[in-house]
Amino acid sequence: MPNFTSYSMARYLAAKKSVDDRALNGHVRRCLMQALPQATGAEPLRVLEVGAGIGTMVQRLVSWGVLTHTVYTAVDVDPEMIAESHRRVPPWMLTQGFDMIVETPARRHFRRPGHTIVVETEAIDVQRFITRVQRQRVWDLVIAHHFLDMLDLPTILPGLLSLLRPDGLFYGTLVFDGGTTLQPDIDPTLDAEIEAFYHQSMNRQSANGQAVEGSRAGRHLFGLLRSAALELLAVGSSDWVVFAGPQGYPDDEAFFLHCIVHTMATALEGHPQLDRKRLAAWIAQRHAQIDQGTLIYIAHQLDFLGRVPSPSIKR
Repeated sequence: MPNFTSYSMARYLAAKKSVDDRALNGHVRRCLMQALPQATGAEPLRVLEVGAGIGTMVQRLVSWGVLTHTVYTAVDVDPEMIAESHRRVPPWMLTQGFDMIVETPARRHFRRPGHTIVVETEAIDVQRFITRVQRQRVWDLVIAHHFLDMLDLPTILPGLLSLLRPDGLFYGTLVFDGGTTLQPDIDPTLDAEIEAFYHQSMNRQSANGQAVEGSRAGRHLFGLLRSAALELLAVGSSDWVVFAGPQGYPDDEAFFLHCIVHTMATALEGHPQLDRKRLAAWIAQRHAQIDQGTLIYIAHQLDFLGRVPSPSIKR
């Protein structure tokens, strides 16, 4: 079993990229690509990504052909993740035929024929960022990739959506929605208890004292987006499904699975309703199943695409 004290968040985010790529809903993605406005050098697409991590989404959008003339603003609370994105994204862009001009350490220009992409980054908490830029800047597209279920959505979502211009698009992906499956079974009763308590650990109180079910963020997001007067253009499942094929787990996905099991162990450590030794044995067995290539992991998630109505549209 790997030594988890040596794990980095950056490697976890890199390891899950292939998992995310499989999971992202194709219908929602196609609707996004159809709904985006035509970008030009004079009027580039303005994109904001919150919880941007190490920059995998900007790479993904370039691969999809979404970004041509674009100003891409990527914010994340962790300065180490922003620094890691500076190490990872530029070399990858060069392999895609882009030239790079470094305007400042936090702002880079990437150019190739027919494409001009400016990537600007900042390490800042999402709520602080919203407060600072509200009523000063607007974006054509706001992205939150595998991030929304970690937020106090009733408090933060209205401000985040206020950063969109009329007709602006919101793309919220891999929003967890209450399903964690680990196979094969170890002890069905204990398995169910651990899943239930793990989901409970994702829940919290909002700033105004209301319960926020992070473990069911996906289903609640429907109502929250409609309450914010967003038009839902597309919604679809984006489940993580990880299993070992004839050659084992793809890419670095065994590491990804070890991280998931470790996250569960950390969340449940000291839980008053779980026997410490039984939990430790269960965690050790799950790690062993990964090493043996027998663990199957499924997490139920949803992708959302919404649009701010045009002022000319009467509701």
